[in-house]
Amino acid sequence: MDLRQDFTDSNLLPPRLIDNWSIEVLPRTAAKVPSFLDLLPTGTQIFLAHVDGTPLPSLVETARRLRNEGFSVTPHLPARSFTGRQELEDLLHRYRNEADITHALLLAGGATSARGDLLSSFDLIETGLFDKLGFKQLHIAGHPEGNRDIDPDGSTRHVDAALLRKCEFAKRTDARVVITTQFLFESHSLLDWARRIETLGIDLPIHVGLAGPAKLQTLIRYAMTCGVGPSIKVLQKRALNLSRLLLPYEPTEMAQTLEAFKSANPSCRIERFHMFPLGGIEPAVHWCRQQMKA
Repeated sequence: MDLRQDFTDSNLLPPRLIDNWSIEVLPRTAAKVPSFLDLLPTGTQIFLAHVDGTPLPSLVETARRLRNEGFSVTPHLPARSFTGRQELEDLLHRYRNEADITHALLLAGGATSARGDLLSSFDLIETGLFDKLGFKQLHIAGHPEGNRDIDPDGSTRHVDAALLRKCEFAKRTDARVVITTQFLFESHSLLDWARRIETLGIDLPIHVGLAGPAKLQTLIRYAMTCGVGPSIKVLQKRALNLSRLLLPYEPTEMAQTLEAFKSANPSCRIERFHMFPLGGIEPAVHWCRQQMKA
């Protein structure tokens, strides 16, 4: 049963953040799944991670396979992983022509040094390739708890300036521009950030990153690697509670708080959840389905 479609067709309740969730998939994970139709509702937006070292033809083939199975595919495009504009353009042409891809997530990338002259997501934007090739939706990264790689002093000065530039870009591109955030573990950090960027004049839709169910040790490791900010204290506090230490973390409390806020403030720019399946794709999908039924 496609819970997403059943709910969408209902006139009884407004859409909830959980009802159009998207999910992140690694190429090596995708290769191990015989059919995503057995896991995900048809039409689910799948973000395809661009892992350095993965051959570009393999990424295109994975995207094509997922599109043929009926999913909306959004490949990551990390600027620093490309040797230059030509390699980027060649890949975008292949995504468009071979896999009918019209969405993308634009990133600077996690590499400490760039392979070419593309250094940031805005460098990708300034190529002009996305409008030229007819992309319909572009996702940019949001950092509700800051980003020490961009603002080493702990401020949000450069992160805010980058979002403002991208907000200006959103006014002149044919594509819909969406902020998709890093995962975090505390709803108040997210809401404070959303209010703050709104006061700066940033009015882009927001997709909130949630960490899928996982062992506490796994989440803490990912959080440290990905530079998650103050909300990591939620995990650290949980680790001190021996009765909860061995139980898998689930983002239920954070999701419910954000759902309640959205219900009370329907005009806020938060519009859906984006799942990072850090504990595996199946537990993340199961959690989403359970929330859709609730």
